[in-house]
Amino acid sequence: MSRIGKQPINLPSGVDLTVDAGKVIVKGPKGTLTVILPPHATVTLESEPRAATISVEDQTDVHQRAIWGLTRQLVSNAVEGVQKPYQKALEFVGVGYRVSVSGRTVMMEVGFSHDVEFPLPDGVDAVAEKQILTLSSIDKQLIGEIAAQIRRIRPPEPYKGKGIKYVDEVIRRKAGKAAKAS
Repeated sequence: MSRIGKQPINLPSGVDLTVDAGKVIVKGPKGTLTVILPPHATVTLESEPRAATISVEDQTDVHQRAIWGLTRQLVSNAVEGVQKPYQKALEFVGVGYRVSVSGRTVMMEVGFSHDVEFPLPDGVDAVAEKQILTLSSIDKQLIGEIAAQIRRIRPPEPYKGKGIKYVDEVIRRKAGKAAKAS
């Protein structure tokens, strides 16, 4: 059995979960998310502690067990996201590195000869303060993907640590070239 998959997903008040033709639709105060169910997974709703349970057809099949835990976690992330949006913060480290948000576009000055513009997809909001860009979204997968795409524009380098990094990320530093003895 999948240790993660067999755990029930608690549904707080204000969050509604409906199952419709291979999809789980989660509605909450912050928005609506849809999770697509694999063909061999089913969702059972319980009313007395408000919860949802994911199950699969064959619990001994390795592939189905893996998908079981994954599906449970995706639905759980959707339930959490429609209550309180996920946030991801990026820090711009370097002389002259700046970030600003204008409308649905993130403007970055990160050491290139031109400013880099990054259009934000629907469902992701951004706030820039000094050298920190904070992204927020109800979709955990989407916000992680967008944060990784922005970081990829100028990843941190190991010698001086310049670049775009996650706020909680620790950059492994390298020693520079040793001085030549004369």
